[in-house]
Amino acid sequence: MTTKTLQNNPFTLVLSGGGALGIAHLGVLHDMEAKKLKPAELVGTSMGGIIAACMSIGMNEAQIYKQIRDFVKVSNWIKFSFSGNAIVDNDKIASIFETLFGNRKMHETEIPLKLITTNLKTGHKRVFTPKDNVCIKDAVLATMAIPGVFEEHIIEGEVYGDGFLCENLGISESSHKHVLAVDVLGEHSFEKELPDNFFKTHNVLEMFERSMRLLIYNQSRNVLRYTEKEVLLLEPETHPYSTYQFHKFKQIRALGMGLL
Repeated sequence: MTTKTLQNNPFTLVLSGGGALGIAHLGVLHDMEAKKLKPAELVGTSMGGIIAACMSIGMNEAQIYKQIRDFVKVSNWIKFSFSGNAIVDNDKIASIFETLFGNRKMHETEIPLKLITTNLKTGHKRVFTPKDNVCIKDAVLATMAIPGVFEEHIIEGEVYGDGFLCENLGISESSHKHVLAVDVLGEHSFEKELPDNFFKTHNVLEMFERSMRLLIYNQSRNVLRYTEKEVLLLEPETHPYSTYQFHKFKQIRALGMGLL
């Protein structure tokens, strides 16, 4: 499938999760705006969900990029928690989303939005859509809640966490036949060589992150293998960067450019 197909047909833009690597989505959005490609629907998981939510209310790439630049100042969003199940208290992050989305509900968007989360009690996928009477800010807090890192989020009495646990690349949730999918944890997200640092600790940490990327990569491959959608898949070369390197937003954003 080509960009011309997307220009002539309604399509869903699917943005994967990936922590800081998700900033590469902005490079793709930059090129989409240059080519006048506007999706008919948005599906996002985790970091991809945050960006999709911003797009859904009419923010352009430059505006979202400004928010990311402000967001990467750790003091703006980090508040360590000394109780509960997570390292980071969500108070500061919730305040940022309150400023961005206010009390807008999932049906109050310019572009239909779907956000993928995981019910942490049942393990089942839960997708918040325009049919749900739920605030965007709550669905966003749920889709980005990496277990153990960010606080789980309660919506209507249920406990939700990051959507990557179920479906990091939400192609199956597309309402349209044509899909433009951006996977920052795709084939180009891991090195083909194993780590070989002097310090064993560095090797162990790199192997753990590599394992997570491989797990998510294979999850997404299965989704692609069985989909009946026509998918244009973009996989930025994110392997040189880690999922927590938000301070490298300029370099990571550039990874998404020139793929369309």
